[in-house]
Amino acid sequence: MTEAGPIVDPAGVPGWLRRLVEATGDLDVSLFERLAPPTEDARDAAVLILFGEHETRGPDVLLQLRADGGGAHSGQVAFPGGSAEPGDEGPVDTALREAVEETGLDPAGVRPVALLPRLHVPVSRFHVTPVIAHWEKPSRVWAVDPAESAAVARAPIADLADPANRFQLRHVSGFLGPAFALPGMVVWGFTAAVLALILDIAGWARPWDGTDIRDLDAAWRSVGSVVGEVDG
Repeated sequence: MTEAGPIVDPAGVPGWLRRLVEATGDLDVSLFERLAPPTEDARDAAVLILFGEHETRGPDVLLQLRADGGGAHSGQVAFPGGSAEPGDEGPVDTALREAVEETGLDPAGVRPVALLPRLHVPVSRFHVTPVIAHWEKPSRVWAVDPAESAAVARAPIADLADPANRFQLRHVSGFLGPAFALPGMVVWGFTAAVLALILDIAGWARPWDGTDIRDLDAAWRSVGSVVGEVDG
C-alpha cells in the first residue's frame, strides 16, 4: 500500500495549495477513522482530486455528476476515478487513467502532488486512495461517456467553503453527513466527506451551521441545472 503524504516538494506548488500538500505528511488519523478501511478484502481504486486556478473564480476542484444508471453511486457527484487495473503501477496511474477516460482531460497538464490515506467505501466495497493533483495547464473536460457521467464541473473552493452552500444531508438509508449545494449538483456521501476534510486541513473552511439538516430531495430542489463541459 502506498503511503500517504507529499510526493513532490511542497515548496514547488502554488502558495494556496501548499498547506494542503504539507498537511498530508502529518495527518491526524482520527479525522479519517470514519472512512478507514476495515480488514475484509475489497477492490483497490483511486480518485483524482484535481485542483486548478481559474483566472476570475480562483482555486477550484474538478467534479463529475455520475449518470443515473441504477448503480451504487449513480446520480451522485464524485471525483474522477475508479478501480485499479492490472497494468496500473499504483494509485496515481489509476486515478489519471480513469480521469482521462471519464473527463477527457489532458494528463500532460496534471501534476500529482500528494496522497491521502487509503479509505473505504462500504457500499461498493472499494479501498480508495485519493490522489491530490495540481492542474498546471487546464484543458477542456466533458462527460466523455453519457452512460457513466452526466456532467463535469470546476467547483470553486470559495463556493464549497461558503457557509450558505454547506449543510448536513440525511439519507433514507440512515446516512447523515456533510453536504454541499452547487449549481446543478448536490455533493454528499464519500465525496463530500473527503472535501470537508480537505477544507479543514487546508485552512479553507469557514464556520457553517451544522444543525442545518436536509433530505436529498430538498437538497436537489435548491440547485439549478447542470453544465456538460468545461473549457480549460
